[in-house]
Amino acid sequence: MCQLLGMNCNTPTDVTFSFAGFAQRGGHTDLHTDGWGIAFFEGQNKMGQAGSEGDKGLRHFVDHQPAADSPVAALIRRYPIKSRNVIAHIRKATQGRIALENCHPFVRELWGRYWVFAHNGDLKDFHPRLHAGFKPVGDTDSERAFCWIMQELAKSHAGVPSVAELTLTLRELAKEIARHGTFNFMLSNGLALWAHASTNLFYVERRHPFAHATLSDEDLSVDFAEYTQPTDRVAVVVTAPLTTNEPWLPFAAGELKVFVDGALVVGPSP
Repeated sequence: MCQLLGMNCNTPTDVTFSFAGFAQRGGHTDLHTDGWGIAFFEGQNKMGQAGSEGDKGLRHFVDHQPAADSPVAALIRRYPIKSRNVIAHIRKATQGRIALENCHPFVRELWGRYWVFAHNGDLKDFHPRLHAGFKPVGDTDSERAFCWIMQELAKSHAGVPSVAELTLTLRELAKEIARHGTFNFMLSNGLALWAHASTNLFYVERRHPFAHATLSDEDLSVDFAEYTQPTDRVAVVVTAPLTTNEPWLPFAAGELKVFVDGALVVGPSP
């Protein structure tokens, strides 16, 4: 299975520490060697603040090489891109050949903004009817699921709905897709980070007073208090805990959570 990483913050934050450990799972500490990718939402004004519509710009990097050895991944580990919403993925192929077009995260446009999606799992016999607006480029079950989600969101809402409304719709769509197999996924539109677990997902919320953390996949530690303000909040969601000394909390099976401004705003499914 693949590996997922998501970050949601209330102020633009770099993901270099978390990604340094996460990338090691792409060939060094785990056998996920079939490509990787990462997407950063951006779009702050000159004062470093997002507008009322959130961050609409996007930086998107994918590579079919293993993340642990990829020169592009090495760039990301060194380049402190600051973002409020980040989604990263390390691939172990179950459906679809090893190719650039099959690397997550996938990106689509809806209602004049980017949407980013990454999936961990294997969906059997999932071949929904897709209209012209959303068609896969590659040949993965993951991209088919994303296209269907985008299609159904477009049918269900006339424009960008509230985070709460989107969460209700996504919860129903996730249940439908999860009938076909394992469906751990992350989705963001620059306003929030949605994460759904069929099997394994964990999250941690970092806030004041910030503590010291040590990566589990690499010999690297950081004292977050040296790099943060008391008002900062950061939520990190991942397939398996990235650090050895933080209070990572597991998702329940079938649970959809949404994070806004670095905090959990919707809890367990009803």
